[in-house]
Amino acid sequence: MASGLRLFLTIPPATTCVTGLKGTEKTQRRSQRRQQGLRGFTIHAATLPGQGGGVLDRPVLDKPTPGRESEFDIKRKKQVSPPYRVMLHNDNFNKREYVVQVLMKVIPGMTVDIAVNVMQEAHVNGLAVVIICPQHDAEEHCMQLRNNGLLSSIEPAAGGC
Repeated sequence: MASGLRLFLTIPPATTCVTGLKGTEKTQRRSQRRQQGLRGFTIHAATLPGQGGGVLDRPVLDKPTPGRESEFDIKRKKQVSPPYRVMLHNDNFNKREYVVQVLMKVIPGMTVDIAVNVMQEAHVNGLAVVIICPQHDAEEHCMQLRNNGLLSSIEPAAGGC
């Protein structure tokens, strides 16, 4: 890495109004300011002796370890995976309040209102769609619902996520 490259910024002292100067002195001051560049700021590049100019090293890109996927590959897989429906089945064992609590705990972004609507649909119709998501997530949600005592299944969704 080029650790020898240093940049120095020179800030001129604050100048007051130049109205009392004669014409030639005004133009000399203006030309001095233009030479400084960047409206009064001067940038000097300095390196250690013998190291040459300020050439930056090429950045090193980390390559994923074999057998381990990069973050980009994981996102691509999630977009490609087919959508599945997580279905909630009615049962005569769990109370309605418990079903709402489990739905809110297991499904990310599930509000009380949505959980009550899903629970009520499953109670009345015997089956309700909880969420449509990629297959891997659907399997995980289904297992979590089952681990909490609810009857659930997954099925391929005809539409998209």
